[in-house]
Amino acid sequence: MDKIIMCGMSFYGYHGVLSQERELGQIFEVDVELYLDLRAAGENDDPEITVSYADVYEVVRRVVTGRPRNLIETVAESVAARILNGFPVREALVRVKKPAAPVPGQFGHMGVEIRRVSEQAGESL
Repeated sequence: MDKIIMCGMSFYGYHGVLSQERELGQIFEVDVELYLDLRAAGENDDPEITVSYADVYEVVRRVVTGRPRNLIETVAESVAARILNGFPVREALVRVKKPAAPVPGQFGHMGVEIRRVSEQAGESL
């Protein structure tokens, strides 16, 4: 399956269980992979028959900078659901990373990765 890859999107949000995370906020990094057939877009060089990176970016931005959630799992689910409901993709992989998670020790990031399939995946998208 072909895919569109969007990596390293960075947004400021207020997600977390701790009150300081909700009050001060922090940077969240998001990667998205969209699984769909890109053959027609590639053969026809037509932006109308693919998915707009800018439109997907805006969906991700709205979720991450929007209403605070306790869990980044919930943020990832919301991103995946909005992508699957708003764009002609069969599957979406969403990675939400928390580089400044309130965990003692040194690390690159804490995060979650989910992969969700469109309910219309069996139908022609």
